[in-house]
Amino acid sequence: MHAFGLDIGGTGIKGAPVDVETGELLAERRKIDTPHPASPDAVAKVVSQILASFSWSGPIGITFPGVVTGGITRTAANLDHAWIGLDAQALLAKAARQEIWLLNDADAAGVAEMTFGAGKGEPGTVLMVTFGTGIGSALFINGILVPNTEFGHLEIRGKDAEKRASEHAKTKHNMSWKEWAGHVDEYLHRVEDLLAPQLIIIGGGISKESEKFVPLLTGLHARVVPAALHNDAGIVGAAMTAHPASAAPARAGAGAGDTA
Repeated sequence: MHAFGLDIGGTGIKGAPVDVETGELLAERRKIDTPHPASPDAVAKVVSQILASFSWSGPIGITFPGVVTGGITRTAANLDHAWIGLDAQALLAKAARQEIWLLNDADAAGVAEMTFGAGKGEPGTVLMVTFGTGIGSALFINGILVPNTEFGHLEIRGKDAEKRASEHAKTKHNMSWKEWAGHVDEYLHRVEDLLAPQLIIIGGGISKESEKFVPLLTGLHARVVPAALHNDAGIVGAAMTAHPASAAPARAGAGAGDTA
């Protein structure tokens, strides 16, 4: 049971074939910097390049950093605004030269973590938060995904939360771990007040350095743990959603598109 997962982000686009029964990558992933401007055609070209480099033939799942409904990308906070209202599923299916499955990037990462990682077997309310170019979120109720939540855009101190607490914000403003953890702490308290999750999973590439900031978080009722799959979770979740035999909880909320 193999499928290809491709994860589109505001900074990089990465992909690899995945064993959807184990969640393991079958080859070293390939990553290409996201083009700037990140127009639909420019991103589609990179998608085509990554797939071609693996000579892939089989199911393909692709993530997008924004709201995706019925194959249409409804938001694009960290990509070119030409994505908004676009039939991205059709565009990327054309780039892939076959049917593809398209879904929100944090939803895909959450699916992988709930199946193979830190959320496996976890009942109740679980929230995965990915810290990268922006902040993505995936909410699960007893293992069932609530798609396209986008809690990274909650307003805190007059700004989108991701403008203050994303990994990009940490780098852009040269924050210390302590300073950045303070912003993350404030954000997670706001989310906890709204959702009361019993488990918060921290994802994104920065999860590999969780020991530098998770111990600095204060007073949260939820358990806070790093993602087990780190920054590969989006790739794995995308592949799971694409495979017809997969029980991925995001599959019902994603869609497949025919080549144009």
